[in-house]
Amino acid sequence: MAVTSKVLARTAAATSSTTLYTVPNSSTTTVVTNIVISNTAASTSTATITIDGINVVPTVSLAANSVFGFDLKQVIPANATPKVIAGLASTTSVFFHISGVEIV
Repeated sequence: MAVTSKVLARTAAATSSTTLYTVPNSSTTTVVTNIVISNTAASTSTATITIDGINVVPTVSLAANSVFGFDLKQVIPANATPKVIAGLASTTSVFFHISGVEIV
């Protein structure tokens, strides 16, 4: 069993729900370990992150020029459906940084 630390997503947010990461195949289990969301806008923004359609970050409000982060251990099983992390924000000045491990 190989365990590989990975950047699962590092991208600017879109203003509509967008896939940030997809488990690569049916034999890979992914564990999300860290989520950091930064707001570089001069005003308050909001952000939402879902894992397999369930809100993990449910429309959190981010103050201007701020960072929100937390550690977690959220498993996306190899047999899960849809096996994706998705996100959106109220502005494209919000950035998602998501780390984890893939287990094959």
